[in-house]
Amino acid sequence: MDSEAKQTSSGGGYGYSANYAGYSASGYGYEDTTSQAHRTIKDYVLILRERIWYVVVVFLVIFSSVLVYTFSRTKLYESVASVQIFRRDPTVMQVQAVMDNDIRSAEDLNTQVKILESAAIIKNVADRLTGDDLRRFMAPYEKGDSSDPILPTQIIGNNRKIIPLRLSLVLQVSYEHPDPAIAAKVANLFMDEFITYNARIRIDESMKAVEDLHSRADDQRKKVDELSSKLQNYRERNNLVSLDQRKDIVTEKLKALNLYLTQSSANKRDAEIRWQQVKDRRSTGGDLTELPFIANQPLIATLKQQLSAQKIGLSQMSERYRNKHPKMIEAENSLKQTERELIRAVNSSAAAVESEYQNAISNEQEARSALAKQEAESMELDRYAVEYSNLERDFKINEQILENILARARETSMTSTIETQNARVIDRAAPAIEPSSPKVVLNLALGFVGGIGMGLAFAFFVAFIDDRVKSSFDIEGVVGLPLLGIIPQIRKMDLSDKAQIVVNNADRQVSEAFLTLHSSLRLHDESKNAKCILITSTIPGEGKSFTITNLALTFAAHGEKVVLVDCDLRKPSIHKGLRLENSRGVIDICTKEASLDDVILHNVTPNLDVIPAGGRAKNPTHLLNSKGFESMIAELRKRYDRVLLDTPPLAAVSDALIILPMADGSLFNIYFNKVRRKAAQFAAKRLQESNVPIFGAILNGLNVAVSGYYYAQYYDKSYKDYYVVQPTDEKTRA
Repeated sequence: MDSEAKQTSSGGGYGYSANYAGYSASGYGYEDTTSQAHRTIKDYVLILRERIWYVVVVFLVIFSSVLVYTFSRTKLYESVASVQIFRRDPTVMQVQAVMDNDIRSAEDLNTQVKILESAAIIKNVADRLTGDDLRRFMAPYEKGDSSDPILPTQIIGNNRKIIPLRLSLVLQVSYEHPDPAIAAKVANLFMDEFITYNARIRIDESMKAVEDLHSRADDQRKKVDELSSKLQNYRERNNLVSLDQRKDIVTEKLKALNLYLTQSSANKRDAEIRWQQVKDRRSTGGDLTELPFIANQPLIATLKQQLSAQKIGLSQMSERYRNKHPKMIEAENSLKQTERELIRAVNSSAAAVESEYQNAISNEQEARSALAKQEAESMELDRYAVEYSNLERDFKINEQILENILARARETSMTSTIETQNARVIDRAAPAIEPSSPKVVLNLALGFVGGIGMGLAFAFFVAFIDDRVKSSFDIEGVVGLPLLGIIPQIRKMDLSDKAQIVVNNADRQVSEAFLTLHSSLRLHDESKNAKCILITSTIPGEGKSFTITNLALTFAAHGEKVVLVDCDLRKPSIHKGLRLENSRGVIDICTKEASLDDVILHNVTPNLDVIPAGGRAKNPTHLLNSKGFESMIAELRKRYDRVLLDTPPLAAVSDALIILPMADGSLFNIYFNKVRRKAAQFAAKRLQESNVPIFGAILNGLNVAVSGYYYAQYYDKSYKDYYVVQPTDEKTRA
């Protein structure tokens, strides 16, 4: 049995990797399975399998509703008529129309669609339904009571559709009615009323425009006559008959003076530049003959050539004569005379430049003065002509406006009597043979797909809001602990029978689960050699006392000397399951009212001793922190192979955290489908923060009926042949 349990545990019987319990080379603990665990496709399939009836019920409700809706609806017949919209109105005369009906963009086409959908078209169609046609039209919609009668316009508006055909100027009008002939008639009436409506609107607008133009022409004629009189009176009063000729003369003079001023300004700028260069040369001691406009002077050019020749001759003579030779003296005097003449010529040229600059300034000032005088004369003439020009301009503008109004009135009057259409009917509607609604196949397909989709969505929604721990993913991925063992749900039996189920073999499946748990704890050195093991849970009622009692019996059955200590001083339960007295126990040891030997109940079963709680404590935290409790644990470690401690749940109180440092490791008990994930995660995190090894989680109370959904690798109908049962016909060997 041990070899089978070990093989089941280490060989992936729980469906985890070889280090499922989280053992590492450096010591006992578990790895961070939160980052490794993740849901697979199989997990989602299992979620659906568990909630398959949600899917079935929602599917049946939706699909049956679609069935009832589809087969209870009145059959409707659809007729379709189509009309082509012209891009522009037919051209009868080359004149501008009052209304612009050209289709230039999608917005223009959409305008025509909205006209077809308008209440005016619907009303016109309803007005044309009379007599027998009206009776046949209203027959399917008549109610037994006439308290709230429905109008034909409401029926027409609810059942007609305007459909623009893509990439074309064609519009379709579809109408549905239980009578196919009436459906075709209404669709055709929409086409006729649309064309008639547009033509009537165009004629009405043209006639209104003609009347408005005639009225405006009369008003404009009176205004033109009034302006003509004002213009003539102004001419006579101010003697401005030759105003235009005088204006032309003044304008020509202004042009000439502007040109002269421009030339004077240019000359001044040139002269100023040359004079500035002369001043700059003088201020820096430069040679003025380097300036082009001075060097190009004929006298200066001649003197410079003469000076150069004399310097050359003097240089040649210096090779033949001494400095005081008469010829040398004569040559030097001639050179100095030439230099003095060159200086006088340069100074004269510079003075000419300055004089030219002063003259340019004077000429510019005279030009500006003459121009200002002429401008003043022009401004004076303009002041006289301003009012005259305004009157003349107003007269010409209003006269042109009058002519345009009269021309437009004549054009509009001629075109108002010409009937043109901006659309033509392509296909007229015909009575339909087959009903268009309800669409049985489509409705059933949508009901089928929608029912399945809504059922799946509802099932996943229920799974989403159900946050109780039930799957291996919940334990490893959310709670963050390795799954150490699984205890199946026990059928109804007494508390004492449950507590000793390993001994009495009342349920072989549960017994085998505890043997497997025992084998899992013996797989690694840390758990195998752990003397003091603590068990706790998240909330009350998760069966931790049941688990630790049967685990103690399992250790005892394998020959180990075990003591089971009830450390739940608030609500002790170990004594109830084993049918023991609870008069003395842990409380008495902590308060030093009794010794350890006084409270130990020896040989409850072979190799198993029990220390009950000894009642309920008023201050359990104080007792568990006492030296007496610590001494008790230390003494039990010496006497027994295994010390198993039953502690209160972590979410309720912190007693387990007080005891935890005294233990070699802990077990975390979780009841299947009872505790919420966040609560279990929080409790497990508190255990982890203590730095005491956590051997793993034990899932208690697994419903075998649904185990196949989550733990098919553990429990299957085919496994039952491997459980040892009481012999009948065959003999079994011990």
